[in-house]
Amino acid sequence: MHMADALLSPAVGGVMYAASTGAAVYSVKKVKENFDSKRVPVMGVMGAFVFAAQMINFTIPGTGSSGHFCGGMLLAAILGPYAAFLTMIAILLIQCLLFADGGILALGCNIWNMAFYACFFGYFCIYKPFMKNGMSKGKILAASLLGSILSLQLGAFSVVLETTVSGISELPFGLFVAAMQPIHLAIGTVEGLITAAVLIFIYQTRPELINAETTENKFSLKKILTIMAVIVVLVGGALSLVASSNPDGLEWSIGQVSGKEELEASGGVHDSLANVQEKTAVLPDYSFGNDNAAGTSVSGIVGSAVVAGLCILAGTAFSSAKKKKKAKTE
Repeated sequence: MHMADALLSPAVGGVMYAASTGAAVYSVKKVKENFDSKRVPVMGVMGAFVFAAQMINFTIPGTGSSGHFCGGMLLAAILGPYAAFLTMIAILLIQCLLFADGGILALGCNIWNMAFYACFFGYFCIYKPFMKNGMSKGKILAASLLGSILSLQLGAFSVVLETTVSGISELPFGLFVAAMQPIHLAIGTVEGLITAAVLIFIYQTRPELINAETTENKFSLKKILTIMAVIVVLVGGALSLVASSNPDGLEWSIGQVSGKEELEASGGVHDSLANVQEKTAVLPDYSFGNDNAAGTSVSGIVGSAVVAGLCILAGTAFSSAKKKKKAKTE
């Protein structure tokens, strides 16, 4: 559901940058207050996992469309909502700048639509209340499904509102919302099942990572992180090769309404940002030009590694800030 710049006016893009920046600043403040240094490697590995998983588009049967995992709910359950939101920002930033996945003008919108709702609404309104009186596999499944579906519905509806307010006449509100909401209901259901599967695995093997009440650990933290790292390499480097080539839910919806999967951007701001992205994108569309297979594999592995490094760097900075603050108060 990565929006392109052509779907937005500069004014709407600017407003959404401000909203996402405000949420990010508040998240940094909250993370600095409570961040546990033991979470640094977890933050890195889970950020890399979500980046890799987002590369696997799955087909939505009978539609000619596809969807991909977003990961906000999963990250919020493991890292907490604030660290999860910052991790999602790192993922979306790398996708935008290095792989031209989502426009620079649209980055604020993409952060809000794909990260804010899942990390905050999905966590505080769905996941946390479900787990209030104890955790179980059934509760994890129910919370993951409901939280993912509702978060994605909010994100899809926000895309429609953002394009409407931007004055994109090719996408009338009624037709666009009628296309976006049902297809993202299906995508959200798959997202919820994937989220539940990963969380149940962690709940059964290293439960304290998701604040479970049991203390039985079947695997060490090092082993769990190793398993997740191997999965990242397999998903990003191999499984990404068999991802669906169908247009994703947003592209499909645009096609249903306008007759084309992409709209053309025009104007000085759009052109300037397109030029910037052209210079920063080392592997645009996750490919080496004509060699899509090799480009996809390299993009999956390199992108995951860059996201992991960025998350670990941020986590280390948060941990250091907390130690300095603690030292001043002693």
